[in-house]
Amino acid sequence: MSGLLIEGRTGTWEVVIGLEVHAQVTSNAKLFSGASAAFGAEPNSQVSLVDAAMPGMLPVINKVCVDQAIKTGLGLNAAINRTSVFARKNYFYADLPQGYQISQYEKPIVGEGIVLVDLPDGTTREIGIERLHLEQDAGKSLHDQHPSKSYIDLNRSGVALMEIVSKPDLRSGDEAAAYLTKLRAILRYLGTCDGNMEEGSMRCDANVSVRKAGDPFGTRCEIKNVNSIRFVKQAIEYEARRQVEVIEEGGTINQETRLFDSRQGVTRSMRSKEHAHDYRYFPDPDLLPLVLTEERIEKIKASLPELPDAKKQRFMQDYGLSAYDAGVLVAEQETSGFYEKVVTSSGDAKLAANWVITELFGQLNTAGKDIADSPVSAEALGRMIARIKDGTISGRIAKDVFAEMFETGKDADAIIEEKGLKQVSDTGAIEKVIDEVLAANQDKVAEYKSGKDKLFGFFVGQVMKASQGKANPGMVNELLKSKLA
Repeated sequence: MSGLLIEGRTGTWEVVIGLEVHAQVTSNAKLFSGASAAFGAEPNSQVSLVDAAMPGMLPVINKVCVDQAIKTGLGLNAAINRTSVFARKNYFYADLPQGYQISQYEKPIVGEGIVLVDLPDGTTREIGIERLHLEQDAGKSLHDQHPSKSYIDLNRSGVALMEIVSKPDLRSGDEAAAYLTKLRAILRYLGTCDGNMEEGSMRCDANVSVRKAGDPFGTRCEIKNVNSIRFVKQAIEYEARRQVEVIEEGGTINQETRLFDSRQGVTRSMRSKEHAHDYRYFPDPDLLPLVLTEERIEKIKASLPELPDAKKQRFMQDYGLSAYDAGVLVAEQETSGFYEKVVTSSGDAKLAANWVITELFGQLNTAGKDIADSPVSAEALGRMIARIKDGTISGRIAKDVFAEMFETGKDADAIIEEKGLKQVSDTGAIEKVIDEVLAANQDKVAEYKSGKDKLFGFFVGQVMKASQGKANPGMVNELLKSKLA
């Protein structure tokens, strides 16, 4: 197990983590109104009378949001509950105009499921999903627009969220990061949430506690609304160490809600943690129970795309890739699609994987671009790899060709032609270069023949240098061996 074990004064402590992820449902309209759910509009420009909680306004459920929740449940290998109930979660806050949030409590739309998580050490772990329920988002309070007033923006009010609650199966910040990365990939493959943490369409609450191995679970603290995977990892690791220090100094952990200060790298107390009864949940009288038919669930199941785990297995089986390479290539849907086009165009799955992961990712990283903005198309990269395979250029020259393709957008064949980079596979021409190199290095030839075998690499290097990298390396090796013998 790759758990985070903390060595304290009184022994070794184990960290126990459960995550609650709020994922904004990909949908044009909100959960109970027809107002737009698009990001980035002018404040309060996307607020219907329902979202503003005007008297007498009744919620009407958005069918698309329900189907997206079912689809997500199926993608998480989870049970889809045939009947679920919407409840009112009562609390008072300035950006919650109704004075309650419509959510699901005892009967959520999705029950238990499983996410397979690939860990940094190459192992895989099953993390349990407790439930997924639908709920509406609150508005947003802005405290930095005026010295003495808070402003309220209700554009987010009523936007559909899926709250995905994990079981307390995670044991380190690394595991939590791997789980969030995988969950985000699944949501994006399904098209049910864009996973954009910067825009707040995926937010995470982390429940953290510590215990001695074998002991019951300790008292947990909830770290609220962390908006990046890196910060989730940092927050968990800080909070776990803080709790160990408090307990070892004779203090007790209070169940509370904390905030993570990313600038200082610390968690801070916000308020004592509420219990479910504090919210006085009761079924929403304006909404009937949501009853799903088998036919509707089966129809959605039939529309599911190939998900990351299945795609990884296929890449390993069909293309002979390692688990690591396959995992990197399926992490994003755009990357896996790009890679498969390179394979089709080049006819070599392993070379294609090396070029996408090492060269293309390297150049994109340096240029600060996404694969969608790559100046080299998948087909163009595939054609260049085909030129390595058919002996037109060597692997070393290919790197120069690719760098120019990336910079100019030109095709490999045009660059090879313009710069005269075709690999020399003419035996006579290569022999001539070899003879010149050996004649210029008679002392080294004598040393080689007296047993210094390692000098063979020196001769290969000199021949490649003299031919400006154009000599076919395989032929150079063969011809050199026979000449030196």
